[in-house]
Amino acid sequence: MDILKLATDLFMQKVGGGNLDAATVQGALAGLLGDGGQVDIAGIVDKLKGSGLAALASSWLGDGGNAPMAPAQVLEIFGQGQVADFAATTGIETERAAGGLAAMLPELVDKCSSGGSLLDAVGGAGGLLGAESKLFR
Repeated sequence: MDILKLATDLFMQKVGGGNLDAATVQGALAGLLGDGGQVDIAGIVDKLKGSGLAALASSWLGDGGNAPMAPAQVLEIFGQGQVADFAATTGIETERAAGGLAAMLPELVDKCSSGGSLLDAVGGAGGLLGAESKLFR
């Protein structure tokens, strides 16, 4: 599973991609959501936990419905500056970028998990399940 491509496709769908360049969006997402090369799903879950949003992450990881995320929560988790830089790189307004990320992240994490566990396809059970287990302590 190419998580970065999935994230790019979902983001562009959520913001009505129209004139956005997929390669630019992909690079910007890699920088915001990962290490510059890949999306770090476990890292996103950890950021949610660190921001007091463990219940939100839990709904995305489980097999039930996904609780919605607000654009303000995106700004809180990733920082106003980082989201503004992401928006500038992609050529859209910060508010639109935050809204697109808020709409995309629940679906992205959901597609990379099953039954409350992150899938092996997103980086292997060891590190990801360990990160997830910390979420519920």
